[in-house]
Amino acid sequence: MKGKFTLMLLAFAVMSCSKDRIVSDLDYSYGRKIPHGMIVLGERLENPYTTENMTKALHSLYPTKADRVEVKTTDLYVRFLPKTENEFEFLLNEGLTLTDHPLDYDIAVEGDWYHDPQIPEGNLTWQYSVVPHDFEFPEMTYEIIDRCHIAGNDAETRSDGIDWEAVERQAYILTGNEDRLTQPLTKASEKIQPSGRITIEDKDFNDGKPFGVAGVRISCNSFVKFAHCQTDRDGYYQMDRAFASDLRYRLVFKNDAGFSIGFNLVLVPASVSTLGKAGPEGVNMTITEESDDKLFRRCVVNNAAYDYISRCNIEDLGITPPPSELRIWLFNSLEASSSVMLHHGAVLRNDLIESFLGKFSRLVEFFMPDITIGTKDLRTYKDIYSATCHELAHSSHFAKVGTDYWDAYIRYVIESYLTSGGQLYGDGTGSGSGNCEVGEMWAYYMESKLSKDRYGSSFPILGTSWWFYPQIFHFMDERGLDQSRIYEALLPEVDSKTALKEALMRRYPDRQDMIGQVFSRY
Repeated sequence: MKGKFTLMLLAFAVMSCSKDRIVSDLDYSYGRKIPHGMIVLGERLENPYTTENMTKALHSLYPTKADRVEVKTTDLYVRFLPKTENEFEFLLNEGLTLTDHPLDYDIAVEGDWYHDPQIPEGNLTWQYSVVPHDFEFPEMTYEIIDRCHIAGNDAETRSDGIDWEAVERQAYILTGNEDRLTQPLTKASEKIQPSGRITIEDKDFNDGKPFGVAGVRISCNSFVKFAHCQTDRDGYYQMDRAFASDLRYRLVFKNDAGFSIGFNLVLVPASVSTLGKAGPEGVNMTITEESDDKLFRRCVVNNAAYDYISRCNIEDLGITPPPSELRIWLFNSLEASSSVMLHHGAVLRNDLIESFLGKFSRLVEFFMPDITIGTKDLRTYKDIYSATCHELAHSSHFAKVGTDYWDAYIRYVIESYLTSGGQLYGDGTGSGSGNCEVGEMWAYYMESKLSKDRYGSSFPILGTSWWFYPQIFHFMDERGLDQSRIYEALLPEVDSKTALKEALMRRYPDRQDMIGQVFSRY
């Protein structure tokens, strides 16, 4: 791993702690002063979407029709309190949009996360959601807060002569939420589907011109009426639901390429960056190095992982992609990074987790990371991109060799660091050192190669100051044995430089002279 695994554990201990214009006004300097602390709730508001309030609005607008039209409950506003990983995974697998804060409160101070004061600090907090009226609830703690009618969710009532958008608007007025509506509507077609583009700048790429934040989820809501979608490769998005009220917008770093970037105080499996309140037109923004630090770093890692996974196909890199549902954690106060692959089965003893985490150890059982990125000294897009590619290369290696290989790798890194007085990667001796040797040769080589692919210039050779030799792979690459052919030789039994040489020679007998030459050189 590119860094000290023990630092990751120490990080757990402190975890408690161009369409560039803006379409509508926000509550703070957009993209530059984004709060990341705990949400502070204001007063509780009356939910206009309750079946009762929508019925009152219908009677107000259509007194002669109201008795002939039933306002049906289409959705339930609920909260869940999962107590095991299986319970939480069930909710995610059901495709529910979950928030850690209630939806029927004003937000006094924006933030990225919330923890109910009635829930012990070390436990997962209430998860709020909106589910269909006929949702089959699992065996877990939950509470139905409101029965709701959300216009557009009940196909049977679309041809009944009722302007349900006008009824929805009237419900806002009757519940005292009129100030949240945009300009008055004269017909249903004037409701708007939020759309826009999220872009980012890399000063060393694309001539510094903005390009898309790819595959990230953008979510918005007004009370219990939600919409979300993923940005496309170029950062464009459009919601499939229309609104007539101001909305709260969020970037949720759960990417459709099969990974998530966490965490928000380890309370959700994917980081959320609040974007504040704006109109239903949607929001556009361009993120730069001068933007909010956390948002910038999350977006760079998002794009690096999206690009890497997209390239793991037979026509391009020709290597196995990382396992699906990859979990990436960012530590902004640390230099070290690692690919511990805990969520995918690599072993970390429970007593180690307990000793470092105390009351937070249970939350880590929910959200075990696979990759950690220490971004303390990573200031530019190029630096963060390079570090992320290094760890993703490790995850592709893991996908090839499995957990037994990786357990020996992790154990070597921990033990060598502790017994060598903090020497990075140890001294290359002891059980598991060969796993580390092969793994770091591969990751430094791939980091160098992907950096050259993106930024051009000469082929950098990173990692040459250590006792392993990524130069070997560079040498072979320059002579036609590229990353896809090298990757084929990274078998579970290849746990040393000697075993690597033998595997390459067996697989490529016509290149034996070249392979022998480079291994004898290093």
